[in-house]
Amino acid sequence: MPKTTRPYSPTARKAAELLGLMIRAARLERNMTAQELAERAGVSRPLLSRVEKGDMTVSLGAVFEIATILGVPLFEEDDERLTTRLATERRTNALLRQRAFQASRGKIDNDF
Repeated sequence: MPKTTRPYSPTARKAAELLGLMIRAARLERNMTAQELAERAGVSRPLLSRVEKGDMTVSLGAVFEIATILGVPLFEEDDERLTTRLATERRTNALLRQRAFQASRGKIDNDF
């Protein structure tokens, strides 16, 4: 069975490339070798290279861990703001989920 490549939007590709470049710049600013960072993040050197190139097939967890080690901001600059935003999004999602379940329990009118 041939391997198929998943299509990604240009915006997603640009974002991945930007994050990869930010990671590479942060690594070089800290005078870390790729091997040092790879070992610290618990990934292989080739995987780190793929992250820095913005490869869309790399695990999101690996990318986030590498960015966090280097201090590259992902959503918020500091941990306290990230924690606050995460709590807010969790509450919002819980309310949305409850609303979706309530709507799905109602009688469906299929009489057209």
